[in-house]
Amino acid sequence: MKKLALVAAAAIALFASACSSGDQPSSNPGAGSASAPAPGGGTLTVFAAASLTESFNVLGKQFEAAHPGVKVVFDYEGSSALVQKLDNGAKADVFASADQKNMDKAVQDGVIDGQPTVFATNKLAIAVAKGNPKGIKTFADLTKPGLNVVVCAQQVPCGSATQKVEQATKTTLKPVSEETNVKQVLAKVQSGDADAGLVYVTDATSAAGKVDKVDFPESSGAVNQYPIAAVKNAPQAALAKQFTDFVLGEQGKAELAKIGFGPGK
Repeated sequence: MKKLALVAAAAIALFASACSSGDQPSSNPGAGSASAPAPGGGTLTVFAAASLTESFNVLGKQFEAAHPGVKVVFDYEGSSALVQKLDNGAKADVFASADQKNMDKAVQDGVIDGQPTVFATNKLAIAVAKGNPKGIKTFADLTKPGLNVVVCAQQVPCGSATQKVEQATKTTLKPVSEETNVKQVLAKVQSGDADAGLVYVTDATSAAGKVDKVDFPESSGAVNQYPIAAVKNAPQAALAKQFTDFVLGEQGKAELAKIGFGPGK
């Protein structure tokens, strides 16, 4: 009887050990949950209009802090250039445009997933050298002889907005150059290569101390809407939705408002 009891006890111990080991994660790196990436981890690629640089850099850090293991990588360019990249097969998760026209093109080209949502608005201002040595006070002043003015190319949202103001005011500018994104316009004013440049209010505000900002009332007739959407077949589809929701949320709105973006819809 004593031997039978010992055998039974050993069997029970072996059974308990087997059950216990089955509840633990495998030490084999190729097996079970041990090989799975951390929940929410990965690299999120965001294609964003150049004028969003300062705000999105901050929002990217905030998003990373709220999503351990996630790295947000931005590609900032003119919206039209970003659409061209998407059309050519570039991989991205989110696209944020500085106007509705380029987002509409992206939708028509079949590179956007779902319905884009407007998250902010923006309007033009004149960036001038510190102290405004040329005495520029109005949009019409940009036609003064001998003034070097820089604008965005027409296919870029800030260029399209500039053209709208020209048409509305019956003013024809003669820029010394047309840049592919608004940050290039701002850089030419900062470097002294241009006396004035048409940028967004937000760009001039973010460069306070490096340039002065001249507001003009006609800019209210050319307000740009900024839509955001997930990219079709995004490598990080779940994170793309989370990021767009974050930008559309209260934290996103607050950060965008800091440098002068108006509210979305």
